[in-house]
Amino acid sequence: MDIYQLRRHTNSLVTLGLVLVVALTLVFVCINVSENIWSMQWLALLGIALGCYALSLLRPQRLGLSPPHVMLSLGFAGMLLGFGLDIFLTPIVMIAKICTNSHNLSLLQSLILHFKLMPFMHAGMLLGGVLAIPGLRYLRPQCRKLCSMLAQNMLCASWMLLGMTVGAVVFIQLLQQSDISYFSLSLMLGGMFCGMVWGMVISVFLYRQYFALRDALDANRLSRSTHQ
Repeated sequence: MDIYQLRRHTNSLVTLGLVLVVALTLVFVCINVSENIWSMQWLALLGIALGCYALSLLRPQRLGLSPPHVMLSLGFAGMLLGFGLDIFLTPIVMIAKICTNSHNLSLLQSLILHFKLMPFMHAGMLLGGVLAIPGLRYLRPQCRKLCSMLAQNMLCASWMLLGMTVGAVVFIQLLQQSDISYFSLSLMLGGMFCGMVWGMVISVFLYRQYFALRDALDANRLSRSTHQ
């Protein structure tokens, strides 16, 4: 496969890489806290793959990485590095025990607990989102406006952060509410990764709809002015 063909499939390769990294992370967690491997964790991997596919449809890229995939990749990297620091400071078994007993918390309470329990994982994800700005400048030098807007990147990072918490809560409560024994750290992490991807999907969908609406309104105003 030549370089041109490789660049055409960059987003697909990134998607495969993200799914593989998350799978290895979940296996690591399952082994270290003696959880049942692949009881429901495969749903998180499927959700990540489908989310990345949705991103490709919303933000198609002919060559190279699309901006959402850049930010998502850096967010994943920051999240994993932060999680590694969290389990270094707090034993992973202790984190798993606390998570197992938190299934009755509300969304806000879960968000606060996750921040307190794994602060570096959340900070790493946000930092990865911010670092996407200079990365996008390098990968897409022709994109001067959208890719350099700090507000837009922070909005995407905020949606990913919210998606992490919603994913952890919804993934467990809806899919596993009939069997609390399934609630585990690996399932919670799987939900967080999956929710993070779909948070990015929602963010990209909203800002593309916003710009499409703005362009349509501008075109409508221009059309009216030319007919006056």
